[in-house]
Amino acid sequence: MAARRASTARKGRLLRHPRTDLVALDKNAAHGFAATHALVCYPTDTVYSFIPKNGCSTLRLSLAIANGCAAGPEDWPWIHPNNGTFRASLRDLVTAQFTFVVLRCPFRRLASVFLDKILSHTPEFWQLFRMERDALDHDALSFRGFVELLDQPDRLSANIHWRPQSDFLIYDTYDAYLTLENFAEGIARIERDGFAVHDARALTRHGTDQYSAEAEGPFADTPIITLRAMQREGRLPGYATLYDADLIAAVRSLYADDIRLYADHADPAGLLFPDQYQDLKGTFNDQT
Repeated sequence: MAARRASTARKGRLLRHPRTDLVALDKNAAHGFAATHALVCYPTDTVYSFIPKNGCSTLRLSLAIANGCAAGPEDWPWIHPNNGTFRASLRDLVTAQFTFVVLRCPFRRLASVFLDKILSHTPEFWQLFRMERDALDHDALSFRGFVELLDQPDRLSANIHWRPQSDFLIYDTYDAYLTLENFAEGIARIERDGFAVHDARALTRHGTDQYSAEAEGPFADTPIITLRAMQREGRLPGYATLYDADLIAAVRSLYADDIRLYADHADPAGLLFPDQYQDLKGTFNDQT
């Protein structure tokens, strides 16, 4: 039975990157990056591709509990110094019984990074500050300015919180593709395969859920100093209010592969701006 299960797990499952670079696998940079973000739930032989800002604290806490390193949600601080503790070996990747990944609308993910990491001057902000030779204005940066920084060479891949989601994929295909926009249904799907999920959102408070979302903008050019004053009042811009037509087009260009990835494995209506996928379809068709 064990041999049959292992054979079934391997059938049709290909690692995504080995065939793209004729070098030793440990020197394949794309594989190496994706492999460092592939985590294992040992009791169920499940491999989960960890993508920051995509429900990752909840899933890493769930892994810690399943793998016997946390007794329950009260141990959630343990996950932060242990991102790589359950990193998959090559054998784990090949013999996994179940694989899944959580995707997120790229427009929402980037807005979340800005309102969480950049607005709060976490290390991600200071990384950009250093890349700008300490010339980034602490108070004046806006969402538009943030997107313009990411459009410069080597910036898009400089930090895992805004790095394209497609870079994190270790397999050609997964057994399950979840979306953060429909997370409750996705959780039910993976729990059927024995992976119990423990919600960490109220514990880590990394998202914007605890703030009232302003539905009326625009906030594309609102400086950090003003946004932080709103935050102290318990308010933040709704994600859509950070965008205007130019920013939608810029993010659509920067994250075209992620938009396609999302639409290939989920309902494109889950995107913040679903029409952007329709606008890109002609481009995708031209490339195939």
